[in-house]
Amino acid sequence: MRGIDTNIVVRLLTADDAEQAEAARRVVEAGDIFLGVTVLLEAEWVLRAGYKFQPQQIVAAFRGMAGLPGVTVEAPVQLATALDWLEGGMDFADALYLARSSHCRDLVTFDQKFAKRAKALATIPVTIP
Repeated sequence: MRGIDTNIVVRLLTADDAEQAEAARRVVEAGDIFLGVTVLLEAEWVLRAGYKFQPQQIVAAFRGMAGLPGVTVEAPVQLATALDWLEGGMDFADALYLARSSHCRDLVTFDQKFAKRAKALATIPVTIP
């Protein structure tokens, strides 16, 4: 199995450098690829902030990558949940933290907007100290 870094994901999804995009495609198409949640967390930020991708584009891109033959995604159920929440308007990082904290009693934050959105999801409580 080969892990791939954020820059491979970004080149594959943006094709902003033709040579690197082709190399990234060959790596992923060769299969036996591990796609970590931290790579996706960073890739989401780069795609949103640097390339102005909208949440729906990011959701579609990540779901597409996760569904490729030969790609193994870390924590696929939690990632799917976070992508659903991103689609519903939650920040991806917050959604991923919340999904990955499902085994916890609660998630503590000072972010009132996050706490309010999370409350509507009926998962673990997001509390403000």
